[in-house]
Amino acid sequence: MHSTFGRFLFVLLACAGASSFTESHATDWSIPVAGNAFVTAPSPSSGGIQRNDTIAPRDVETVYSVYFHANREAELTLSLNARAMRGKAAVATRVADDDFRTLIEGADIKQHEVGRIEVAEAGYVRVDIRQADPDAEIAEIRELVVSSDTEGLNLAYVRDNEGGMFHWGRRGPSVHLRYQVPEGRQLRHAYSEITVPEGEDPIGSYFMANGFGEGYFGIQVNSEEERRILFSVWSPYKTDNPHDIPKDQRIAVLGSGPQVHIGEFGNEGSGGQSYLVYPWRAGVTYRFLTEVKPDGKGSTVYTSWFGDQSADEWLLIASFRRPETDTNLRGFHSFLESFSPSHGYIGRRAAYGNVWVRDVEGAWHECTQARFSVDATGGGRQRLDFAGGAEGTSFYMRNCGFFAETGRPGETFTRESTADARPDIEFESLPRG
Repeated sequence: MHSTFGRFLFVLLACAGASSFTESHATDWSIPVAGNAFVTAPSPSSGGIQRNDTIAPRDVETVYSVYFHANREAELTLSLNARAMRGKAAVATRVADDDFRTLIEGADIKQHEVGRIEVAEAGYVRVDIRQADPDAEIAEIRELVVSSDTEGLNLAYVRDNEGGMFHWGRRGPSVHLRYQVPEGRQLRHAYSEITVPEGEDPIGSYFMANGFGEGYFGIQVNSEEERRILFSVWSPYKTDNPHDIPKDQRIAVLGSGPQVHIGEFGNEGSGGQSYLVYPWRAGVTYRFLTEVKPDGKGSTVYTSWFGDQSADEWLLIASFRRPETDTNLRGFHSFLESFSPSHGYIGRRAAYGNVWVRDVEGAWHECTQARFSVDATGGGRQRLDFAGGAEGTSFYMRNCGFFAETGRPGETFTRESTADARPDIEFESLPRG
C-alpha cells in the first residue's frame, strides 16, 4: 500500500515538475537589425543601418521594418535589445494591427519587452519601429528578440555577418534558371526574351537574360532616372581588382554600339564591362542575342545585341575578345538579383520566354526546360522569399518582397513550346561596330 502510494506520489510530482518546466521553457531568437531591418518609409534609404550594426529611429516619420519568417502559427513575445542614447527614450512598434509603446532606459544595451502578438499562419512577420513622438529621446536598437514556447516553431532570418551576410541578406536571394540545351551540339548563339510586369521593377534589380560560362547580359534599374543594358565578360585572370589583371589577360574591346559605355568591373571577379543607358519599360518585351565564337588563335569573341521585340530592332552593345579561351557557348542560364541592400525588401519578378540556342551549323534548338537554383542567402535559409516556375510559354523568377511562397532549388520547370516564334535573324545584317 505504502509502496503503491509512493510510486503514485513520485509520478505525480515528476509530471508536475515536467509540466512546470515545459511551460516556463521558451525559446528565444535574437534577430540582428543590421541584416534584417530596412527603412521602408517615407522611402527606401541607404542610411538606415549605423556602423555599429544598430538602428536609431530619430523621428516619427521614418519607419524601420524588421522581417523574420515563422514556420507556423504561434504566440510570440517581442522585445528589443536597446539603449537610450540620452536619458529615457520611447519607441513605437507596430505589427499588423497591434501597436506598442516601449520605454527604453539606460546607457547600456539591455532587453526591453515590447509585447505579445499572435501569428495566424506560416509566413513572414513585419515589425515596424519608429520614434514614439517628436519630443522623445533617441533609442539605439541592436536586436529584435522573439520569444515563444510554441512547440516546433522555427524562425528564419539573417543570423549573423559571417561572410558579409548582413549585406547579402539585405540584398535578398538571387535566383537562377539553367537551360537544358541539346546534347552533342556545338552552340554559337543564345537568344531569349524578358518581360518585366508593371510594378515589378524596383531600383536595384538586374534581370539577366543571357548568362554563359564567361559572362552575362541583361537589363538593370539603377535609379529613378536611369536604366541600363549591361553586358560583361570576366577575365581569365582571377582577381576582384581589375587593375591587377596582366595586360595579356585583359578583355579587349573589338566594337561597341553608339553611346555604349566601355569600362571594367571588379569585386565579383574582374573583366570588361559595357552598358547602354536606355529607358526600357516594364510591360514591354525585349529580346537578347549573344554570340560566342572562337577566333582560331586561342581567344574567344563574345558579342551581344539587344532590342525591343515589337520594333524588330537590334542594337549592338559590345564585342569583347577574351584571351586564353577557346570555347563555344556553354552554361546558358538566366538569373534575377537585387544589387541594392536598401531596396532588398521590395519584390521583383520577370518572365523569361522564347528561349533558344543556335548551333555552329545554323540550326535553332528550343529550350523548354530549365533547372531552378538559388544563392547561399536562400540556400542557407536566411531569406526564404524566392521562387521560380513556368507559366504558359515562359519561365518566371521572383525574389525579395518577403512573400509567403518559397521555391525548391533543384526543381526542373517545363514551359510550353514557342516553335512558331523561332528567331528569324539576318546575322549578316547585325551591327558589328
